[in-house]
Amino acid sequence: MVDYTVLAERAFTLLQGHHQDEPLVLPTVWDAWSARAMVDVGFNALSIGSHPLADSLGHGDGEQMTLEQALEGISRITSAVDVPVTADLESGYDTPAPELIAGLLDAGAVGVNIEDTVHSRGSMRSPEEHAEYIWSLRQAAEAQRVHVVINARTDVFKYPGDFEDPTAEVVRRLRLCTDAGADSAYPVRLPDVGTLKSILAQITLPLNVTAHPIKGAVPEELDLAQLTELGVGRVTFGPLLQAALTDCFADFTRAWQ
Repeated sequence: MVDYTVLAERAFTLLQGHHQDEPLVLPTVWDAWSARAMVDVGFNALSIGSHPLADSLGHGDGEQMTLEQALEGISRITSAVDVPVTADLESGYDTPAPELIAGLLDAGAVGVNIEDTVHSRGSMRSPEEHAEYIWSLRQAAEAQRVHVVINARTDVFKYPGDFEDPTAEVVRRLRLCTDAGADSAYPVRLPDVGTLKSILAQITLPLNVTAHPIKGAVPEELDLAQLTELGVGRVTFGPLLQAALTDCFADFTRAWQ
């Protein structure tokens, strides 16, 4: 049985972490082992990525695993560690906000990443539709008396040819999500540092960037000091921590081949 008082405390701790002098680094894990490993080396909060979690189950990303499978994976991870955990639930699996929030909390997570690409229909939500879903998630979380930390993601830079001014479209979407109650904003596939600076200047929420744990952050392989100087609020690894380990396997096992 999940203790909602504990969840509320962890959600508050996770939210506070977004408002500090350095970016909050949330290593992206996919199972109990990777979660414990990251906590053991000193991280005090974690993210769960849909891509690496799906890979660990033999499925592709893009809601190719079921919501039930995702929540089962999240539950195994949150049961293995005593730190706040936020989870990527893609576009929400076509699930009403109250049901999605209830499932997330019952699985022990206190944050959620929601993107605007709806996989079941192969297209993006409109800016207003995405903001409305974010608002519904916020209302559902508040009804449970847990301030679930909502990371509003936009995929505009994945499809730049679809927009006359992709950066302006990103800013528009993220501002609407800010007004809807999101706690952080996540424009994936940032093309360059100039674009990152432009968005940071126009968005009030802590901004999430993706990083490779060895090569650095997207864009342009920025390191933690550079991200701090720019004012980035949050870092996750997406599938890149799992990918970095995969890249190391050949070196680890070469003597045995």
